[in-house]
Amino acid sequence: MHQFLTLVPSNDTLPEAADVVVIGGGVAGVSAAYALAKKGHSVALVEKGYISAEQSSRNWGWCRQQNRDPREIPLSQRSLEIWGNLSEEIGADISFRRTGLIYASHRPEDIAAWEAWGKIAQQYQVQTRMLSAAEVTDMLPGATGKWIGGVHSPTDGRAEPGQAMPALAEAARKLGVTIHQQCAARGLDLTAGRVSGVVTEHGTIRTQAVLCAGGAWAGMFCRHHGVHMAQAGVYSTSFASTPAKEVITGGLSTPKFTMRRRLDGGYTFGMTGRGRVELSPQSLINARTFWPTFKKRRGGLTFKIGRSFFEGPGALSRWTHDDISPFERQRVVDPAADPKLVEEGLSGLAALYPELGRLKVAKSWGGLIDSTPDGIPVISAIDAIPGFYLAAGFSGHGFGIGPGAGRLAADLISGDTPIVDPHPYRHSRMIDGTNLGAPGMM
Repeated sequence: MHQFLTLVPSNDTLPEAADVVVIGGGVAGVSAAYALAKKGHSVALVEKGYISAEQSSRNWGWCRQQNRDPREIPLSQRSLEIWGNLSEEIGADISFRRTGLIYASHRPEDIAAWEAWGKIAQQYQVQTRMLSAAEVTDMLPGATGKWIGGVHSPTDGRAEPGQAMPALAEAARKLGVTIHQQCAARGLDLTAGRVSGVVTEHGTIRTQAVLCAGGAWAGMFCRHHGVHMAQAGVYSTSFASTPAKEVITGGLSTPKFTMRRRLDGGYTFGMTGRGRVELSPQSLINARTFWPTFKKRRGGLTFKIGRSFFEGPGALSRWTHDDISPFERQRVVDPAADPKLVEEGLSGLAALYPELGRLKVAKSWGGLIDSTPDGIPVISAIDAIPGFYLAAGFSGHGFGIGPGAGRLAADLISGDTPIVDPHPYRHSRMIDGTNLGAPGMM
């Protein structure tokens, strides 16, 4: 389990019934449970492992609008509004800080992409500003990079992944949400083709609405019920430093690595565009759909055949609701960090900030990012199974847009006016022949 994760206690008793059952205790599931409870629904949240123990606590902690795919800009804007109000609303520090984010580069293609994105962002009134080489240098004192330009988003921010969702889960509990960890959902109970309950390892909860927010495991859960979800996993590496001098207050993205100031005085680092793909039955089934994405991103990826072919989210597992499910066999996906990527990150940091050249690694960890072919999540009703909803496929940027995604899911389940246009996030695009293409800006 992640070293920085704040643990949340579980409720003792599984309810017999709830208005909505949320499967998955990551940022999308917790945010949806909170939003549903605010709307007056009774909610049971079931999690096979622990609240926020997988990718929701293993990401970089960026909360941004900058360089989002245009289809995600409205959702990222609403999410930032929610992030900015949550601490006051719940009476606890959610850890969000509106510190701004800086992108800097020596590559002309990056500058061209940011300029093009900035013209799109103007349509949404996003606060973003292109930076000259001199302005980047002024904003990054002590950095030795030979920049040709950059971009700055002053209203974007950061939060601590291991702290944020546990705090929101406790706020949801105060609104009546019951939280059940070590409680895997084995499948849906259906009556006349529609949802009538959720079968968990500890019993069945009667309900008319279920939201699957299972992250990398959502595709497997959907397949169990004959629902296609085009999903692939990428293993990532991040690490955190010991406390050090503050050279940035928010986040910095460079062509090689990213860094974010932490509340504990250290920094969280990630490797830009780098990751490992382990071949699995799921990845082979979806290979053709993901081909445009692969061509665009393959430069930073490595490939291997590992345990993922036989176990984990990408395996082709079968089970009955009376048997132990794959979700119980692997409670938490906890991959090791790639030591080569950690070393590359440290080397890049030392070259960029010589004064931080002796910075020590406090913790390093791996994560599993669940991706869709177009890099856009599914936040949608599943038409084939009335009462079944999905919020997954966040493609490495779910932490920042998670609060808005949870609110959108809650609106759809409640039949309320959605916080943003839900059309880009519809599940039907996965099965109706829509040309998903390759992801836009990430």
